Amino acid sequence: MIHDSLVDVGNVQIAVRDFGGEQPPLLLVHGAGGNLAHMTTLARALRPHHRVVTVDLRGHGRSADGPWSWDAALGDLAAVCVELELERPAVVGHSLGGMLAAYWGERHPESPGVISLDGNPPPNDPAQLPGLGTERAAAELERLTAAFDMVEAAAGQTVGSAELAALVDRQRTVARNLGADEKVWIEGFRRNVIQGKDGRATFRPSFETTTQLRALLNSLDLTPVYAAITCPALLVLATRSLPEQEPFAELYAAHRRFLLAQAQAAPGLLHHELAGASHAMVAEQPAQLASLITGFLSEHR
Repeated sequence: MIHDSLVDVGNVQIAVRDFGGEQPPLLLVHGAGGNLAHMTTLARALRPHHRVVTVDLRGHGRSADGPWSWDAALGDLAAVCVELELERPAVVGHSLGGMLAAYWGERHPESPGVISLDGNPPPNDPAQLPGLGTERAAAELERLTAAFDMVEAAAGQTVGSAELAALVDRQRTVARNLGADEKVWIEGFRRNVIQGKDGRATFRPSFETTTQLRALLNSLDLTPVYAAITCPALLVLATRSLPEQEPFAELYAAHRRFLLAQAQAAPGLLHHELAGASHAMVAEQPAQLASLITGFLSEHR
């Protein structure tokens, strides 16, 4: 039976969804701008093989706001494990959650395994875009930065009921285009919406949280983290761009080449390129990911 609860972590409460089960524990962590509801379909597919627990990261979903740092987020996850008595959990994360999974593996060599589902910081250096040439790469990065500036500026916006309804309809279309479970996708969208008494709705994460996360991601180099991991570790890589990434198709194709080379050079890190998958792989291919995850963890048990 699914059970929702709140875990106190200092001055922050973290929302948790426990899918139950008697199998080895697995902590499933969403990406930036998402929440635990976005992981539901994958959690259900993993449920026959694991006790699956999902969380809303601080500043997301139903968890409280709090200053963002890698240490703070990892402390939140550790507190959830203590509260729910998850002993030596495997940690699987998507995007931002995948970066946290890598850090977890670095700090918890006793872990039975950590898996990052396309958990890579965005490119911020021409050297991370092999094949484009320095000038072209710099120009593309400048365009990408401007696009991210616009996304950041819109974070934490407040909208009226009519605009919210239109956005929900738009999200239904997105779900259908991805082949995602529409009900799960809309639950994820609504979970990041806070309804005000005046009928207006405010989106999470807030502008402050988004700004903090962007700074963390822009300064992140996972190379030393990968090198320090001694527990079983797997990086699952996307093989194509999302529709919204198509204006930067060459940039993202070049960055995928860089990420593959980085994974191949990391000692002890296994990698898998998921055929036909974009960064939205959790919504697109939950059954394939569940099979990959359970197979990897079983092999290294």
